[in-house]
Amino acid sequence: MNQDCNVVPERSLTRSPGLMLTLALALLPSAFLAGTPDVSAQAPAQPTSGQQVVLVTGSTSGLGREVALRLGAMGWHVIVHGRSQERGLEVVDEINSQGPGNARFYRADLASFDQTREFGESLLRDYERMDVLVNNAGFGSAPNERLVSEDGHEFRFQVNYLSTYLLTHMLMPRLRSSTPSRIVNVSSLAQSPIDFDDVMIENNFSGGRAYGQSKLAQIMFTFDLDEELDGTNIMVNSLHPATYMPTGMVLRAGAQPRATIDEGADAVMQLVVSDEIEGGQFFRGLVPARANAQAYDMQARANLKALSQELTGVR
Repeated sequence: MNQDCNVVPERSLTRSPGLMLTLALALLPSAFLAGTPDVSAQAPAQPTSGQQVVLVTGSTSGLGREVALRLGAMGWHVIVHGRSQERGLEVVDEINSQGPGNARFYRADLASFDQTREFGESLLRDYERMDVLVNNAGFGSAPNERLVSEDGHEFRFQVNYLSTYLLTHMLMPRLRSSTPSRIVNVSSLAQSPIDFDDVMIENNFSGGRAYGQSKLAQIMFTFDLDEELDGTNIMVNSLHPATYMPTGMVLRAGAQPRATIDEGADAVMQLVVSDEIEGGQFFRGLVPARANAQAYDMQARANLKALSQELTGVR
């Protein structure tokens, strides 16, 4: 399969199709231009009996990579995910060589529901347990152009939220059978209310608005999922890890870094391993915080859930 087949097609761009396709290819982050899951180039590591298993999406660079390395150093089996097989296998090799944990890489494009489903099915086939799911993969506000996924949805809304929604529900049987388990949704302080009359932002588009609504959707999903899973011993939280870490997403947006990747990783790790936190919260770094008001609007959350079920096929 052509590994670029799920890049935003020319007809999906809002202006200067040829030029914008070139720009999109140059700017898309590494987690989302992949083909279907491919582990053929590695001798896949398997978790040992009793070893904790974690999936960190978008873990071939930046924050996700640092979290994956830390968990490997703690002795976990780490499922590494991203677009670049080369970079993914580098992370796997570093974890496997340094120990005491081990790792395996999967490649999948979260801009494609088909590939997201194949990814989820591969994990269900290959793993009998999953202790933690870290939904870290994301696409930022740059470029400031309206892009559309291969499924016809606003690009950031699908990559950052809808595919997370789909994958999380697919993996729920493993999370349930591995309790106590956890789900960590890496969100942001950049939150924009969702206009349910124009969720795909066909009017008054901006990259910042698109990114912000996808990140708020993650938080709304976190709150709903925490209520649905009450009594199951699955803890669900979301967080803004740190402000303007020096990641590819931040640098592409032209922002000046204000925090380190280590600071962001500290915040994520707290939600993964700490015994002193409770579920159903949004954290700003290491402390609980208040999200956008829409996250507490029960009708808005019901609208989002209904839309998400309709678009992903999850019931």
